[in-house]
Amino acid sequence: MSAAAAGAATTGAALLGRFNAITPQRAFEEIADQIRALVAQGQLRPGDRLPPERELAGAFQVSRNTLREALRALELAGMIESRKGAAGGAFVRPGNAQVVAGGMRDLYHLGAITPEHLTEARIWLSEMVVRVVCARGTEADFAALQANVEAMRAADAAGDFDERQRLNREFHLILARATRNPIVVVTMEGVMAVLGRFIEQIGPGSNPFTLPSRERFMRHLRARDATAAVAEMTRFLARMQRSYLAQWKARLKS
Repeated sequence: MSAAAAGAATTGAALLGRFNAITPQRAFEEIADQIRALVAQGQLRPGDRLPPERELAGAFQVSRNTLREALRALELAGMIESRKGAAGGAFVRPGNAQVVAGGMRDLYHLGAITPEHLTEARIWLSEMVVRVVCARGTEADFAALQANVEAMRAADAAGDFDERQRLNREFHLILARATRNPIVVVTMEGVMAVLGRFIEQIGPGSNPFTLPSRERFMRHLRARDATAAVAEMTRFLARMQRSYLAQWKARLKS
């Protein structure tokens, strides 16, 4: 056995000692909770590989099927990923914002998030984002936003609704990233993911007021006039909200 393999085996053995046997009821949940706890404590870090299934099942004193159920739950939650091959196994994943976006989409499909909730939250979140970007935004951020506006102009001229609405959502993601706050970014990504699904449901619509609003907004943003920039964004999103909800209600009646 190589020195590297011996070291990995030693580390795996030490890790096994940190797990406790669990009770049969809801066993897979207890297993998942113990693994989450080790991640929270920093004893498992992104990129670390869990011990082999056989050894983990022995440490928890459960069947391999029960262990796999727990690992599958953690995989669906974005906590771990399974890799195949000789160097495969279950690995702790880095943070993944798509898990949040997927959760929001599920809540939308289940009806826990309504179109009214979605469009209202977008207005509130955007107001905060715009204020922060007026203070923190860089010339590189402003250039990225302007490039998005020009790309949207081209999509609008070409009559490409799908690309236009994708760029519209991307504009808000660029703004969120300019806050330099990962919680804000993740939240906006989730909202935009649900909004994309909502727009797919209501179908194409005309909004000739988007580009003029973007031009006014960019002037206020570059001047770092937070009051004017927030007012422009809020007016635009409130108008979009009325348009979206009217289309949604018309769809429900049809």
